Amino acid sequence: MRRALIVGVGLVELLAPKRVIRFGERLAFANPDAGRLRSRTIPIARLEGIAFVWLVGRKEGLPAGSEAVLAAAGLVMALVPRTIVETNLRLAYENADELEVKRWVIPLTRLLGAVYLLAGLVATPVDAPTDSDAARRGGAEATDRSE
Repeated sequence: MRRALIVGVGLVELLAPKRVIRFGERLAFANPDAGRLRSRTIPIARLEGIAFVWLVGRKEGLPAGSEAVLAAAGLVMALVPRTIVETNLRLAYENADELEVKRWVIPLTRLLGAVYLLAGLVATPVDAPTDSDAARRGGAEATDRSE
């Protein structure tokens, strides 16, 4: 159920990126109508939607190594959230200096970074066997030998 919901969000971003961006602007900016998106912002949002659907929709789970990327991104977000927000605004908007970010955006960026960091540190790589995998293999091998 959660996976389907998350894939659905990624599909919305892929199919209707302007609506997703406008919704985010209304939430995060004191002056949401002031932003002028760069020409590359919408295609990048679509690409993000594709990546999101692919990553979350994979039956095998996240690719090996992605937990390190998630942890590194989280660390940077947690340590320098204002820099991250300002940099992303400059990348996405022609007039980033004119946008007024609401007070909660920077602390939420720091919190989200901490969550990413934690998730990256405790994530189990997909290609790493778990204890339950070893137990199943051991049981299957014992069954094969008894036949």
